[in-house]
Amino acid sequence: MVKRLLSCTASEMLAMGKADVLQAIAGSEGRVLACETIGAVQPLLGDLTNAEFAASQGADILLLNLFDLRAPRIEALPPCAPGEAIRELKRLTGRLVGINLEPVDPEGAAVEADAMWSMTAGRLATPENARLAAEMGVDWIVLTGNPGMGVSNRAILPSLRELRAALGDRVILAAGKMHASGMAGDCLLSLTDVEAFAQAGADIILLPAPGTVPGVTVEAVRERIVRIHALGKLAMTAIGTSQEGADTDTIRRIALACKMAGADVHHIGDTGYGGMALPENIRAYSVAIRGIRHTYHRMASSVNR
Repeated sequence: MVKRLLSCTASEMLAMGKADVLQAIAGSEGRVLACETIGAVQPLLGDLTNAEFAASQGADILLLNLFDLRAPRIEALPPCAPGEAIRELKRLTGRLVGINLEPVDPEGAAVEADAMWSMTAGRLATPENARLAAEMGVDWIVLTGNPGMGVSNRAILPSLRELRAALGDRVILAAGKMHASGMAGDCLLSLTDVEAFAQAGADIILLPAPGTVPGVTVEAVRERIVRIHALGKLAMTAIGTSQEGADTDTIRRIALACKMAGADVHHIGDTGYGGMALPENIRAYSVAIRGIRHTYHRMASSVNR
């Protein structure tokens, strides 16, 4: 029997294969927290990575945004070979680590003015990048889009098929959007999209958290998650709209809405000030979905266990 992910130690978590991780997430009954961080910016604590800071506040899973596979960069990571950056981060945190890759729609148009989000070759959702990620020790890949990058649900689907064919069952694949990503009105998957993503090889299907994107309600997300579960897949709700930098009461309300909708994995984004969510919001989210005991257990458990 596979242990619930929220109760796993570092050694137990990192020893799991893909099927066991998915089972461990399902067994946690909506009490798994994934925190997105950016490694290519100045860390909030200066000499510690943002990922380590997020792990210390209760994150079960770490997701790296803007991680360029061709030029790996995680600020404050101890010196290591570029190809060992992911494994070194896993050693330091005792957490599963994933990355975002972006399937840019050739008919889409990037509208984000902030140069920080500008696309690089090592962030594109290509089979070559996916294979490189697997070789570097990445546990899961999320096919999604950053602000204004012109990533559409239409473009995610063929990328998902290509990456599944390239990777087989080596890596967990999640797919969906946290916001419009520069494609107006293209943030929430339809039920038809959900079925197409599941058939194309997604293990986890990503949806915006209720209350984070205009018009995205608990009922709308719940309807889709019921279908996701019926297809034998897991669901991840995401805060990708800078509300990870809101007050803790807002975070708790979003967390409970996601739980009511049926989320298996709860994602909190990378922009409190910039680079990760406010640490108090990571902790508040964790407490809201699983209480003090499990939150402190995750925070206190040594990476050497």
